Amino acid sequence: MSMLEKFERIKLGHFPTPIEHLKNITKYLGGPNIFIKRDDCTGLATGGNKTRKLEFLIPDAIKNKAELVVTVGAVQSNHARQTAAACTLMGLKCLIILEQRVKDPPEAYMNSGNVFLNKLYGADIKICPKNENFLEYYEKTIKDLKAKGTNVYFIPGGGSNPIGSMGYVECLNEIIKENDKYNFSHIVHATGSSGTQAGLLAGRKYFNCNIPVIGICIRYDKTIQIDKVYMEAKKSCELLQCNILDKSEVVVYDEYIGPGYGEPSDEMIEATKLLAKKEGILLDPVYSGKAFAGLIGLVKKKQFTKKDNVLFIHTGGSASLSAYEWAF
Repeated sequence: MSMLEKFERIKLGHFPTPIEHLKNITKYLGGPNIFIKRDDCTGLATGGNKTRKLEFLIPDAIKNKAELVVTVGAVQSNHARQTAAACTLMGLKCLIILEQRVKDPPEAYMNSGNVFLNKLYGADIKICPKNENFLEYYEKTIKDLKAKGTNVYFIPGGGSNPIGSMGYVECLNEIIKENDKYNFSHIVHATGSSGTQAGLLAGRKYFNCNIPVIGICIRYDKTIQIDKVYMEAKKSCELLQCNILDKSEVVVYDEYIGPGYGEPSDEMIEATKLLAKKEGILLDPVYSGKAFAGLIGLVKKKQFTKKDNVLFIHTGGSASLSAYEWAF
């Protein structure tokens, strides 16, 4: 039995997710061949990348006899939506604590999209007041729950910890299994809470794969993000008992964040409209829209050759589009 197989896993999504050739986008950009891995089609709660992580995290919660799963995120968190759905599926209670990161959001942002879906899945929601420190707020909430005798299982934002990262070690395994057909030169995706990129990079070591992984930052600047990803990937490598990656293997670009996390940017709007009109695929305003804008930017800067086969991982999130109608 391999180290990866030693981790308990439950089935929450449809895997392997399909890989499609973006023929129209490839032609339009006149650059490399662009492919997309449809992790927006994982099935759970309209899909998304967090489903992979939750397949490993939820069994850990059950093993720890959790009475309540608590997780955190921004108001329109895709991770929160998928966690709420996973919990309801497995008969677990769920509390979601949300942080207000967008400066002056309209009412739709605060109530529709993922927030509405969280309620539909039966999760309890607490929104941290803007004037309070979010970390202190949720830590106090958890402490109070534990003081009342509740057995709390905490899932960090984005499901990003070494157990959650195993979902993207497994994703790289899926890509490798199909790579004879494609011969990918690069993998590009959104990097935020860092678990997705950490899992892919740990997977490179574990499976001895040399496809470069490029993260497009959606929140932190380059130096912070490189450190975050490296630390998570290192812990994941340790759990898998494989070679530890070198920090130079963590590649990120931070030019596409726009005004800030969750704040719409012109490039994101352009990229989202482009993929919708050319390929009939919906991106999201926070993650995949900015990541695809980053991919377009790298193509325009001639970072790839025309012969390259670039795989974009669609991490999902189009459920939040209705909450961002004002931005378009």
